[in-house]
Parts: sequence; structure tokens; C-alpha cells
Amino acid sequence: MNTAGGFEALDTVVGSDAPVLPATQRHARPGAHHAELVEQAVAVLRQAAAEHAGAVVQASSLGVEDMLLTDLIHRHGLDIPVATLDTGALHPQTLELIDRLRRHYAIEVQVWQPRQEAVVEFVARNGREAMYRSVDLRKACCAVRKLEPLGRMLEGRSAWVTGLRREQSAQRDGVRERETGDDGRVKFSPLAQWSLGDVWHYVAGHGVPYNPLHDRFYPSIGCAPCTRAVAVGEDQRAGRWWWELDGAKECGLHSEQGHAVGARP
Repeated sequence: MNTAGGFEALDTVVGSDAPVLPATQRHARPGAHHAELVEQAVAVLRQAAAEHAGAVVQASSLGVEDMLLTDLIHRHGLDIPVATLDTGALHPQTLELIDRLRRHYAIEVQVWQPRQEAVVEFVARNGREAMYRSVDLRKACCAVRKLEPLGRMLEGRSAWVTGLRREQSAQRDGVRERETGDDGRVKFSPLAQWSLGDVWHYVAGHGVPYNPLHDRFYPSIGCAPCTRAVAVGEDQRAGRWWWELDGAKECGLHSEQGHAVGARP
């Protein structure tokens, strides 16, 4: 097991020493319109950069979709800075990816962290494993570690770029490439129409760096205590908050910032 922030990262499907096929080989399956999807994604990013010059940011989860978007932004010379969250409970592999990202593209990556006093207070009051006791406590932990620093990241920004895809979950099947939240901030999701196969085909073909946990059957990677590997055939987000009953497996990042995840018009 891996440890991060004092938590143990569960690896319940494959042992740490088991040979595995890289995610690029398992998943890279381009659709018939892959080239058009790439062109469309670049067009959306150009639109974001032009319409919100100096006021747009890529809020990267460091998942494979966001790594792909960073590659497109850098490859096409777009003025969209990259920022991410360090919740204090990430896997070591995720933290190492931040440095790899900086080196690979020779760019600055803004890292936003929760307010330490708020984390200490939450843990003192509820315990380090509060998220396992109830959905409300899990969401409260997400609010402290994710939502609050994201709010600061987006202050003064009129737009942000995300790696959301409709295929990721039932809650995201209504995601659009451009959405305006109740707060007036525009959210761009250039990969909304992409399949998992298209994502990994691009990553494999362009040498995009990615989290090695993807090779170990982690399609969706969040904080270490709230993420596990998934079995073949499971939903892509089945490894997130797996102890909770079926329902919306979201932390609130895309529903608390003036947007409802996958909301249809």
C-alpha cells in the first residue's frame, strides 16, 4: 500500500508487484472522428484564451484528461496558465507528477493548498477518517481540502478550463463544451465529447506524461483515502468514495462553483 498525508492508498485490484499492461496499450482506441475532436478541442481552448485573456486558468486535476489539455495548451502556445490543488492527502505519484509536468513542458504550475488551520480544526473535531463515517462528513472534508482553495484559485477569473467528459459518469452526461455558471464564470470543457479511447490514443501518440496509477487500474484519481483501483467492467468512477451507496460520486468542485455537473439546458 502507498501512503500519502498519513493515509493509506488502497490498491485492491492488483498487487503492487503484479505486472500490468500500460494504460496506453489497454485503452488507446481512437474513434472515427478523432482528428476532428482534436481540432474542436483546440478551437475551444483558443476561444477561452481569446475571450478571457489574462482571466482564464486550467484547473487541472492532474488526471489523464487534464494532462492532455495541458499538452494542447502548450503545443499551440495558448496563454492559459495551469493550476492544481494539493489537498494534503494526495498520492505520492500525484505529487511527483506536478514536478514532471513542470519539467516536461518547462512551465510554471500554480499549486493551491487548503488553509492549514482549517484542516487541523476539521481533523481535531472529526478525526482523520471522518470521510468514512458519513456522506456529510466526506463532503465537509472535500469542502475544506478542495472547494475552499479552488475558490481562491478562481478569484478574479472569468473562466476556467476542465477535463470533464460526458462518458465519465451518468452525472456528467450533460456536460457541454461551454457553460456559464450562476456566478457568471464560464467553464470550458474541451473534451466533453471525447471517449476514453480517444483520450488515451492522443496521450500515447504525443508522449503526454501521466500518473502511473492509471497503469494500475485507477481511471479516476483523487485523494489517497478516497480512491481505489477498479475491477474490469466497473464504472470509471467506481473507485471514488466506493463505500457510499450508488449516487453522484462528486466532491462538489463542479457543482459548487456556480455549475451543476452535467446539467442540461
